[in-house]
Amino acid sequence: MTATLEPTAESGTAPTFESLNPANGDVVGTFPVQGKTEVDAAVARAREAAAWWGGLSFKERGDYLLTWRSVITRRIAQLAELSHRETGKPHGDAQLEIIIAIDHIAWVAKHAKKILGPQKVSPGLLMANQAASVEYHPLGVVGVIGPWNYPVFTPMGSIAYALAAGNSVVFKPSEYTPGVGQWLADTFTEVVHGRPVLQVVTGLGETGAALCTADIDKLAFTGSGPTGKKVMAACAQNLTPVLIEAGGKDSLIVDEDADLNKAAEAALWGGMSNAGQTCIGTERVYVHEKVFDAFMKEITEQAKDLRAGDDPGAKLGPITMPSQIGIIKSHIDDAIAKGATVVMGGSDAVGERFVQPTILTHVPEDSTEITEETFGPTLAINPVASMDEAVELTNATSYGLAGSVFAKKNGVDIARRVRSGMTSVNSVIAFAAVPGLPFGGVGQSGFGRIHGPDGLKEFTYAKAITRQRMKPLMMLTSFARDAKTDGKALKLITVMHGGKKTLR
Repeated sequence: MTATLEPTAESGTAPTFESLNPANGDVVGTFPVQGKTEVDAAVARAREAAAWWGGLSFKERGDYLLTWRSVITRRIAQLAELSHRETGKPHGDAQLEIIIAIDHIAWVAKHAKKILGPQKVSPGLLMANQAASVEYHPLGVVGVIGPWNYPVFTPMGSIAYALAAGNSVVFKPSEYTPGVGQWLADTFTEVVHGRPVLQVVTGLGETGAALCTADIDKLAFTGSGPTGKKVMAACAQNLTPVLIEAGGKDSLIVDEDADLNKAAEAALWGGMSNAGQTCIGTERVYVHEKVFDAFMKEITEQAKDLRAGDDPGAKLGPITMPSQIGIIKSHIDDAIAKGATVVMGGSDAVGERFVQPTILTHVPEDSTEITEETFGPTLAINPVASMDEAVELTNATSYGLAGSVFAKKNGVDIARRVRSGMTSVNSVIAFAAVPGLPFGGVGQSGFGRIHGPDGLKEFTYAKAITRQRMKPLMMLTSFARDAKTDGKALKLITVMHGGKKTLR
């Protein structure tokens, strides 16, 4: 991404910015910097489109979404190539991200009616004369601000679910991946025959800020914690509700009875894939001291041929956001200065565009490599005396997004004790590929959920309806209610809820 071209009175040139290939600096595309006027216009178009889209049946919307799913599937090579060029990630990783996103679109298209449609609710004995139901209505227009690291999968968790719920969407992709965002909107617009149900607005931070204060009904944001706080503050001006996913500092825990080969494989992929630029990736590893040496032997053997580059043999791509390179180096340097042992890589592994895989052990818990999100291909691996210590150290962070546990006997029990929104046992990041599971974190990792039934309901409001089926046995909601009726009501509630035990 390059600086904007400011408009001049003489030329009348509209401001633009360039999307660059982070591996070599080549220009991928040029896009307009859209401000408040353009964003407000897009939201107004979305408001009109929402009336049509929200008025369709679940089946009709589902059919459009399933067609979109098929279009993306048939053109997956095209989208993967574009993602590869804008993010630098290998083609295979770009394709994998799209495959998972496609599965989510299919799931939400098929399950929206069951989850959001009218559902009977027991009225209880007091209101036995009533028929009660709840259903979930679309909010209207949803704004989505997406990240650059997974430009298809991550925003799709908001876009597809908001669409399936009956909302129109205005999507502001990252300034590093505007082409991917535009591609998604263009293909969906094809499917709905030109209607502006899903639109893209491109630009820098000011464009995102304009979307936050526009006439939208909810905003879903994925990005850094500091930016998430700014988003919340901007949305607060209009009491616009927000969904925030703000990264993490996830750990992988290895118990003494774990399959060390598989644990090392998962730690390596969880920490290094996508050049470590994964919010739910592995940054810390806590290994039971009884198997620590064996685990280190296993992971170093598996990592020996792993490298970053822009050639077909490289498994890791470049660092997409140039400013992150300095952060990665500072975390590595801080860990080493405080006594960490370099097993692989190190300070010299950080180049101008690429960072080679770095593995550190015995990393002090007060170093930034442990306390702050690194977002690079590094792993901090420390021995622990017990799983109690592993859980305690894992939870000693303000983040709480995801994580993994490797253990044969107590894996699920350990996972339940980890303070995070998601945990995989004997695998890594598996929850992200299960459409029916909610995705999101706690603490500084944000709040709200995408994916699954929770993700669908995030983009709706609950509508409760009661209908009187017959005359009530006791008319409680009337000024004609008398003392006799009050007595009956008191007697009934005592029978129902008085119980046999009382306080003494």
